[in-house]
Amino acid sequence: MHRSIRNAVRLVPLAFVLLAPAARGGESDALPPAVSNARGQLLSQFFAQGGASPAVLEYRRKLQEYQAARGAFDEEAGAYWSQISEKRRGRNAKRRSGQQVTLEDYVLEHPPLYNGPKRPVNPEPEETPDRPTRKPIPVVADLLRAAQELYQFTPQRPSSEVEFKRVYARYALASGLTREQAVRVYAFETGGTGNYDVQAGIEHGGKRAISTAMGYNQLLTTNSVELLAEQGHELIRALSDKVARTSGPARQSLEHKLTVLKKMVAHAKSVPDSWSEHEKIGNTAQGWAMHAMVLDIDIGPMLQTHKLLTSVLFARTKGYSRPLTAAELEMMNLTGDGTGLDMVTMPQAMREQVPTSNFFQRGGYERNPVAIRHNTVAKLLAVTDTRMDSNSNNAGARELAGAF
Repeated sequence: MHRSIRNAVRLVPLAFVLLAPAARGGESDALPPAVSNARGQLLSQFFAQGGASPAVLEYRRKLQEYQAARGAFDEEAGAYWSQISEKRRGRNAKRRSGQQVTLEDYVLEHPPLYNGPKRPVNPEPEETPDRPTRKPIPVVADLLRAAQELYQFTPQRPSSEVEFKRVYARYALASGLTREQAVRVYAFETGGTGNYDVQAGIEHGGKRAISTAMGYNQLLTTNSVELLAEQGHELIRALSDKVARTSGPARQSLEHKLTVLKKMVAHAKSVPDSWSEHEKIGNTAQGWAMHAMVLDIDIGPMLQTHKLLTSVLFARTKGYSRPLTAAELEMMNLTGDGTGLDMVTMPQAMREQVPTSNFFQRGGYERNPVAIRHNTVAKLLAVTDTRMDSNSNNAGARELAGAF
């Protein structure tokens, strides 16, 4: 805005020069009528446009084109995603009443994708609203600090990566996971190279955490809180058994760990058992301290196991008795048990026809290039299997397979 005003001020003297001969009224200085009219029109346009430069005028033209295209797209997309939500509610209602879900209960068209002009860049400086400062994503050092400050506890780290893998493999097998499920999900989630403390973003040369997802099955802080709340009794039982088998200084250390675990479980259970309530805790230092248990040699493997085991047990309670393939288990791990089971229980013929958009919210789908490219359930499961095949040849996956 300020630049346009300055440009206008700069050009005004020129306007007076153009008008000057006519103002003096001398016949010898008068301009031909055609020239005079043309200059008058030019001057009228200049002031009518607020003194805008050609670059600004071009920007405004492109902005109008963009807004028109984007508005039309948003109207079409809004109607599509409303239909997706309506169909999802219908499927859930059918399942609650024991009715069979059919192909008609899904949207079979693929969602519209915006392919119009990009928003143009304003050549003039714009005032941008102050954005709220993003809270930093906690990393391992933050989790350890929170555990020490709130519980006077430091997780017992494994002596080596293979030690953690062996404990995980032993507990996973005893709990009902298969080697194929554990190894292939690990291969998918970490690329087949991740350590027990790998964090999303800080891997394969990455320097900045992009989420709190950590470990073999990439648990978020909310996952850790939820597992402590829902599986805490089993974690306490397993650790109590180990305490009973241990003596000496090692037993004292385990007893302290058990005391801390009980306190964490009690706090996780102190709120309603819902994802939103657990997320609130997960976003506090309390949740960070709980998440630090992912790093512990005794608790960490149990948390990693139950992250997958809860999906296996959920499928069984819903009457799905066939063992889940690793790709099917990963769908439940990624999208949540209810949504994942919707895909898993679908016959192959339906998987070939049902778009992946049926299992996403609009924002999540439009930010997910994998779901967009592999846009049916069958294609999404196939690419998941392919990635698992490839990553299972990497060193970490081979080491985990050996631990089983």
